Amino acid sequence: MRIAIKNLNKTYKGGVRALHDINLEIGQGMFGLLGPNGAGKSTLMKILATLEMPSSGEVFVDGENICNQRKRIRQKLGYLPQFFGVYPQMTGYEFLFYIAQLSGIKRKTAQMQALHILKEVALDVARDRKVKTYSGGMLRRLGIAQALIHDPQMLVVDEPTVGLDPEERIRFRNVLAGIGTDKIIILSTHIVGDISSTCDELAILSRGKIVYRGTPAGLIQHARSKAWTVACREHDYSQIAAKMQIISTISTHGNLHLRVVGKPIPGFDFKPAVANLEDAYMNFMDEHTGERVDEDILQEAKS
Repeated sequence: MRIAIKNLNKTYKGGVRALHDINLEIGQGMFGLLGPNGAGKSTLMKILATLEMPSSGEVFVDGENICNQRKRIRQKLGYLPQFFGVYPQMTGYEFLFYIAQLSGIKRKTAQMQALHILKEVALDVARDRKVKTYSGGMLRRLGIAQALIHDPQMLVVDEPTVGLDPEERIRFRNVLAGIGTDKIIILSTHIVGDISSTCDELAILSRGKIVYRGTPAGLIQHARSKAWTVACREHDYSQIAAKMQIISTISTHGNLHLRVVGKPIPGFDFKPAVANLEDAYMNFMDEHTGERVDEDILQEAKS
């Protein structure tokens, strides 16, 4: 199975252009779509999920144009939107059984499929609890379960770990990684850790344009010799932040210990660090797009 996106554009009323000439090919396995909030990721996800139509351009799934074959594409598609609604009075099992029947699955098969998928997403022990008692992470896993209930060939997942605590975020990533390599799984996120933990290939979207397409290792290669650690006084922070991208800050007894990317500035003792994907992404965005992600957002993503 393969997705081919050709010269895709999306413009909303008022002339707001969300996507600019997107060209992208996606094959089987986990594919990450990374970019800051407002980059156009959710718009692209909705088009791939057949919920919105492009203003121009084409999207093909195994050679079928999604604009002309929406019903057929939906039979192959599972979708978890950023905001996922449930029926809170239902149990987890009742909800999945209901979704399975809505998908046209026969009653006996729907019962077995609901039980099977609940086990796959580690919710089998909570299958008889009402959905309203589920934690945020459990709800996201239930969202994946409803997207998988009809065994789709293509899974589109939009910002799945926002608001989850670290334990639930890791559990959710493990669920995605365990789904299998015979499907196309597209993970859209602004959290770099989601990509580094799960995806073999990725694209970066910035201001509606694809600015990078390749592997995480390839992106990290761009940041070799550009990641550093440095200790400084609090009053020196703004001087460093004005010239370099701050990745993290730890305060100890009036001193700051910073992890940064970029070209070192004179007057400080910068020590080389081994670049990771977060360093590489921040360096790439700073160098190639002029966009910087606030350090507070990075810290929120890690918490």
